[in-house]
Amino acid sequence: MKQIDLRSDTVTRPSDAMRAAMMTAEVGDDVYAEDPTVARLQAIAAERLGKEAALFVPSGTMANQLALRVHTQPGDEVIAGQNAHIYLYESGAGAALSGVQFHLVGSEGLFSAADVVAAVNPVDQHYARTRMVVVENTHNRGGGRIFPLSEIKAIAAVAADTKLGVHLDGARVFNAEIASGTAAAEWAKPFDSVSFCLSKGLGAPIGSLLCGSKDFISAAHRYRKMFGGGMRQVGIIAAAGIYALEHHVSRLADDHTNAKRLADGLRALAKVDWVTDPETNIVLFRVGDLESFLRRTLDARILINPIDAETLRAVTHLDVSADDIEHTLRVLTEVLG
Repeated sequence: MKQIDLRSDTVTRPSDAMRAAMMTAEVGDDVYAEDPTVARLQAIAAERLGKEAALFVPSGTMANQLALRVHTQPGDEVIAGQNAHIYLYESGAGAALSGVQFHLVGSEGLFSAADVVAAVNPVDQHYARTRMVVVENTHNRGGGRIFPLSEIKAIAAVAADTKLGVHLDGARVFNAEIASGTAAAEWAKPFDSVSFCLSKGLGAPIGSLLCGSKDFISAAHRYRKMFGGGMRQVGIIAAAGIYALEHHVSRLADDHTNAKRLADGLRALAKVDWVTDPETNIVLFRVGDLESFLRRTLDARILINPIDAETLRAVTHLDVSADDIEHTLRVLTEVLG
């Protein structure tokens, strides 16, 4: 029986064509900036995001943490949305590596320019200096929600008025591009820096990019070395990232279609208490007996993760076909009635 893994879009495996691109990649020592495949990936990423330069890093967490380190000083405060990945899922790295604290605003991954205005601390010796705003788009814990572009522009305007750096955690920004029809560069334009993952919906095995001005990336490059992210003949995995950007962006629409089909099927089951209407590739839902559900779906080789004591998250990706979704719904019909 085939296993269908809906835990995350990070579980994808490289296709044969991607493996072939990796096998034939030209390589060099990237710590000496001598890897031509990395250089090409960075140039492609900068162009796609509309920025001057880009830096290849091992993970989305490192990309976000480098942005924090460049934008802030120890003791500063960073404004981010409730349940932001940079706050919740990065092992307290903001505090450990950059000495910053977070001020969380909004709900379900979204917040407003007014929230930012209210969160900025007074210029006073008693308060941490507010130095940065982070927007996550699409939002992981928000069920793949797309952050409205009009609100992003308003937040960026407030940040400019108050001299705050603005960073886009765009781990799934290409999902936002495909779902909205608005290019990733337009989503990134209001930001000083932007990160995106190759190893989620784009299907590469490793890697993320951090994009920004040449000066910003130069500073981030130094901190990448400090944080242990300097890599050597890394063109082997950079080639997978190039393949992903050239072949796997438009197909994200299939994942969005599959997520909507899954949500519609779940909504028809009596024992499903609540289901989101997915904007991209993430479906959040709740069932009455979570423990029994997880046990029975695991027995049926359907993998779905809970994100809290009540809520389950199913993520569609390139290793999950439309037929896999139909099979999943048949299994869930048996499990839930």
